[in-house]
Amino acid sequence: MPQLINNFLERLMKLPSIDSQQLLWTEQLPAGGHTSFRIRRGNRLRLTDLEGGANLAALFVNCDEKTERYNMADTLKAQHTFYLTTGFVCYSDMGRVLCSITADTLGWHDTVCGVSDAPQVQAKYGTASYQSHHNAMHRNGRDSLLIELEKWGLSKRDLVANANFFSKVLAGENGRLSFQVDHSQTGSQVELRFEMNTLVVLSACPHPLDTNPLYQPKPVLLEVYRGDPPEADDICRNFRPENIRGFINTERYYL
Repeated sequence: MPQLINNFLERLMKLPSIDSQQLLWTEQLPAGGHTSFRIRRGNRLRLTDLEGGANLAALFVNCDEKTERYNMADTLKAQHTFYLTTGFVCYSDMGRVLCSITADTLGWHDTVCGVSDAPQVQAKYGTASYQSHHNAMHRNGRDSLLIELEKWGLSKRDLVANANFFSKVLAGENGRLSFQVDHSQTGSQVELRFEMNTLVVLSACPHPLDTNPLYQPKPVLLEVYRGDPPEADDICRNFRPENIRGFINTERYYL
């Protein structure tokens, strides 16, 4: 019950502003754009939906051993969940914690729907190439993530199931998935604390189940800053017994 209350309260307020002395860098990811970068263990990444209706596909990879990657299945089953919000962590396929969700004004982020691909985008939105539309071209999530992975010596084999921040998908009694329109409003935020040196790969293409018939991706603000280390009563560490073991595995890795 306390966790439900906390999630409710967080929906009513914006996260506190970041201390300029702690801010490392900030960047606006354009609508439909993609990027990748490394974040050191202990630093934080704040994501802000600038216009409402954003979708941000994310992959996480251990910088020091790139065969270790975000594992959607382990993340969900270890925490008995279908979605991500405050308190949950993102597990690697080695049982370690890549990052923790320390704050969230939405309460739900999709974990199971993956990303769009080129045939899907063309069938849904039509053709808009760089030659005809320049930076307003139609991009798809799969190719966007692959472009970023290849910058780091990775390939198709490293394209695993991703998280979709700012998007909500529900499963009906018949098992059919439904995309929740207007879930993320202007200014919605989620904050990640990184427990490992992590390669972050992002794509701001529309969610594959987005019901909007028009190609209208949204921009996302990225802010990386230094944060305080987790306390003994940290919500993410103590959210579930499995998380305590995950943090211990992670800490041993850096001894």
